[in-house]
Amino acid sequence: QLSLVESGGGTVQSGGSLRLSCQASGFTLNMYAVAWFRQAPGKEREGVSCITGTDDTPTVQDIVKGRFTISRDRATNTVYLQMNNVKAEDTAVYYCAAKPTGSLKYDYWGQGTQVTVSS
Repeated sequence: QLSLVESGGGTVQSGGSLRLSCQASGFTLNMYAVAWFRQAPGKEREGVSCITGTDDTPTVQDIVKGRFTISRDRATNTVYLQMNNVKAEDTAVYYCAAKPTGSLKYDYWGQGTQVTVSS
């Protein structure tokens, strides 16, 4: 069975750090673009960051630029989202998603991990 599993969420104080992990099961993430999305209560889901499948080129949205970093470890089939200097507005459920290189649609989604930033 093909799946993505996120981990690393939790409660962190404003200004603190968290590292989220997205691990694939049943398939290799090599040659898949992987993205992190988040959805806060009452808000639409928004993209946060993504990394290409071919050469691991990262893209980070302006809302988190300079604070969040995406990376991939091909040996462990895992993509990470390093979150630094978190703010209250980063509170959300974070999801990872994967799509084959060249595809327009993210085919695989994880179940989400909750991140809560306390002041």
